[in-house]
Amino acid sequence: MPNLIYLLLRRLRLPLIILIIVYAVSILGFVLIPGKDDNGDVWHMDFFHAFYFVSFMGSTIGFGEIPYAFTVPQRLWATVCIYATVIAWLFGIGALLNTLQDPSFRRLMKHNAFLRRVRSLTDPFYLICGFGDTGKLLAHALAHEGIHSVVVDESEDNINSLELDDFGIKVPGICAESTRPQTLIDAGLKHPKCQGIVALTSDDQANLKIALTGYLIRPELPIIVRAEHENVARNIASFGDNRIIDPFYTFAEKLALAFHSPGMYLLYDWMTGVPYEKLHEPLFPPKGKWVLCSYGRFGKAVFEQLFNEGIIPVIVEANTELIDPDDPEAPTDVIKGDGTEAHTLIEAGVRDAVGIVAGTDDDANNLSILMTARELNPKLFTIARQNRRRNDLLFEAANIDLIMRRGSVIAHKIFALVRNPLIENFLNRARQHDNAWANQLVSRIGGVVQDQVPEVWEVDVTATDMPALWQIAGDEHYRLTVRDLYRDPRNRDQMLPCVPLLVKRGYEDILLPEDDFKVERNDRLLFCGHPVAERQMAWNGRNVDVLLYILTGEEHPSGLVWEWLRKRREKKRQQLADAAS
Repeated sequence: MPNLIYLLLRRLRLPLIILIIVYAVSILGFVLIPGKDDNGDVWHMDFFHAFYFVSFMGSTIGFGEIPYAFTVPQRLWATVCIYATVIAWLFGIGALLNTLQDPSFRRLMKHNAFLRRVRSLTDPFYLICGFGDTGKLLAHALAHEGIHSVVVDESEDNINSLELDDFGIKVPGICAESTRPQTLIDAGLKHPKCQGIVALTSDDQANLKIALTGYLIRPELPIIVRAEHENVARNIASFGDNRIIDPFYTFAEKLALAFHSPGMYLLYDWMTGVPYEKLHEPLFPPKGKWVLCSYGRFGKAVFEQLFNEGIIPVIVEANTELIDPDDPEAPTDVIKGDGTEAHTLIEAGVRDAVGIVAGTDDDANNLSILMTARELNPKLFTIARQNRRRNDLLFEAANIDLIMRRGSVIAHKIFALVRNPLIENFLNRARQHDNAWANQLVSRIGGVVQDQVPEVWEVDVTATDMPALWQIAGDEHYRLTVRDLYRDPRNRDQMLPCVPLLVKRGYEDILLPEDDFKVERNDRLLFCGHPVAERQMAWNGRNVDVLLYILTGEEHPSGLVWEWLRKRREKKRQQLADAAS
């Protein structure tokens, strides 16, 4: 704010000086020029009356002569002052409007407003660097969960879209270079409510510098970084406890999961889904001959995962220099070409293939590859890489079996990590089981949710988060079980629509705990299910009377009135019992 006022005063210095001089000369003239009172005696206007008269004369030019009618010299001076003050005001107002419209001054005004909004944040928030497709999807998902965020992006269009989007909560944003340490500090890096940094820019080197800045200034903060190049990923992993997300390898790992465990793939997809996203159907990619168009970063990641599944795809690549001949794991069956021509796909054997992956960095080429391949083999299982979010309608109309949207892959994984860290524990333990186990769990979850991805939440048995659970778990007269946590607080004989997934006790993870599993203090429990179940479960964990009703089946009203009524009812019962005896 001091910089803003200083700049404004500096820009208006000359107009203010002119306005002050004009007013001073005008006032002095009215004081010196003699007038006449009602009796015809000579009268001199004092400085107060002169200032008062010039003030409304210069701004309105509609007045009466005060306190007495002016003489000719006074009216002549008033005429001169009218033109002088009007011109001075017009010059000053023009300079003010010009300053307010100046781009640098407007940026400074926005910057000061942004600083005030960040300083006023009282809820925990995440610092998101980069507001492209991935950042927008992540910010919307976090806002739905009530998690605040602060956005930094170099594109003014992206920041303008941030102001137009409806998040439901305030999301401050600033157009600035996120690689500058001062920008991150202004965005709340040192704010006590900052919970972490998410680096999502399209430049790996910029993400590396953001991670370094965060580690040096706030080493205790978790940092989630997008990195698509292996050398940058290794660099970021060499310091701090950073979480590195490569969208290509993340997608390729999920694809490999779909080959040998479709149920596990669906479970992973549901657990990392964003709010209000539709439930996806199971994915069953066939095993056999595959054609992979493009061997860039995405193609290489897919090739490695398919190779691990026992599938060696035929590579179609125009730039064969990308394939290192000295690499023993490099593909040997390579067809030179873009894949958009029919003869190239025929040479790759697309007619007897079971699937094709279009993974170039051009959306038009990817769609062209799939359309050409389908004409040659309509039964192909199709996978496409989508690079631009604005092409959603085209890819949806193409009826592709699986679409790799880079921003969506990153946002889903980050959202799962931010919303609930226990999800990663659960998925790591779940991968140790087979497809039949995953199918049973998916069927169980599908029975309690509707057509949207399940809500996932954590219940911490602590005195601050769940005081009722904390109190009862430490009382030796009661045995608190997992079943008690998701009973309906309005009818204890009914269960809330949710599924217990994990209990974390110290360093131990208990997967899919039984209903009679005893809950102890400081346990962390992971549930998924319908959103209404989360709200009702919070009531169970924070209200002792409700929890006692769930455990005993007896109502335990609280408050002075209810306690008086209870005692009065017990007294009447005792009197009736005494009379009967």
